[in-house]
Amino acid sequence: MTFFDDQNKKHDDKQAKVVVSVGANRDDRGSYHGGDARSIIQDARDEAFKIKKAAEEEARKIRQESLEIEKRIAQKEESLDSKIFQVSKLEEQIDSARKALAKKEQELAKVRNDLIEKLAKASSFTAQEAKKLLLENLEEELKSEISKRIKESEEKIKAEAAAKSKEIIVNAMVSGATDWVAEYTVSTVKLESDDLKGRIIGKEGRNIRAFELATGVDVELDSDIAGEVRLSSFDPVRREVARRALEDLVKDARIQPTRIEQLVEKAKHDVAGDMSEAGKKAANELGLYNLPQEALDTLGRLKFRYSYGQNQLIASLETGKIAKKIAQEIGANEITCATGGLFHDIGKTEMDKEGTHVQLGVQLAKKWEFPQQIVDCIAQHHEDEPFSSIESIIVHVADAVSGARPGARHEAVEDYIKRLTDIENVATSFPGVDKAYAIQAGREVRVIVQPDIIDDDGIIKLAHDVRQKLESQLNYPGQITVTVIRETRAVDIAK
Repeated sequence: MTFFDDQNKKHDDKQAKVVVSVGANRDDRGSYHGGDARSIIQDARDEAFKIKKAAEEEARKIRQESLEIEKRIAQKEESLDSKIFQVSKLEEQIDSARKALAKKEQELAKVRNDLIEKLAKASSFTAQEAKKLLLENLEEELKSEISKRIKESEEKIKAEAAAKSKEIIVNAMVSGATDWVAEYTVSTVKLESDDLKGRIIGKEGRNIRAFELATGVDVELDSDIAGEVRLSSFDPVRREVARRALEDLVKDARIQPTRIEQLVEKAKHDVAGDMSEAGKKAANELGLYNLPQEALDTLGRLKFRYSYGQNQLIASLETGKIAKKIAQEIGANEITCATGGLFHDIGKTEMDKEGTHVQLGVQLAKKWEFPQQIVDCIAQHHEDEPFSSIESIIVHVADAVSGARPGARHEAVEDYIKRLTDIENVATSFPGVDKAYAIQAGREVRVIVQPDIIDDDGIIKLAHDVRQKLESQLNYPGQITVTVIRETRAVDIAK
């Protein structure tokens, strides 16, 4: 409803009121009083005039406001048109500037190419040759700066990392130290006299045949050492059973096939008990309980196995201790690391089966329903698979630390000589190197340079380069110290 409709409605209501009022002034006979009627009509007319005048005034105000609004809108439109025009003008200027810039870039590129061609003609160098020459000169000029930066970086790294790394490794090694030393023995039995050899052989060799059949080992009586019998077998457990049975036979002095079978069975039972107890003891030392009895029995078989002269049970226990300590230091899972370290070489107890000791160890771990994280530690400790967790890496590092420590393993002379030769060859592969010597069993290499080719700043960079090449190309236990020596001598002879 518009304003005017509202005013008309008010006017009609007013007229209705007047009519009602007029009707109210009629007398009982249905006639009006003349004076009252005129007065009422006049009042109605006055009221209607006032209403009309108010409506006209209100309409005028509305029209005035509408005009003002229209005027403001028109001004806004003019301002907007002006701004749109300015924006269009700026866009044209920007587009023009871009074109001018692109043209300038083309001109500069052309000038640059012309200058390069002129420079190449004047210097008789191609662009690549000039670049190479500049880089060589720059490297020569910055050699001092490079050596300084290398030295500063090494000192900074040492200052930040030496203390913490030393603490972790030393604590791990201390915790990994075992309570006994590995025994590097052979399966031999001492006899009080060589007369006992005849009794061991028996009539027509029946005793020695019965013994070899019961134990599965070869008995060597023709030893160069008097009073000694050697027992030969690829199975270390069989050798241990045979050794104990033979010692009991010698003490018993009743050497006959029936007695041999009895004592061999007793020795098998004793060895099985010792292996089970050894596996349980090793697990308890690492705080590992509730392991399957079959796993502990198999672990104990490592007690009689040696690899490179290193007792495998002692090596496994040492690896487990080092792994557990490293896990404590860096916040990894201690139980996973300790179990993975203790059982990482468990596959070596099944070497009569087809497959590597890693594959066989994984099969055993799955058979005993070990958690997947422990199975991964066994599968990845020789990097046969990519590392899947921090615990796998820790077991790999602990195994390397245990095997690489001085005295842990024997090394063949040929391998030892080859390792030293490889270290020296890496050092002498750099230009300016005169001689290189690997000393201290390969833990240090001393590099002697030609003083007229490599200066004092160059020896720092050379030591850094030799160290990087050794790390990338060779596998070696521990660490290698690279010492570069530059010496200038002046010699004269007095006559």
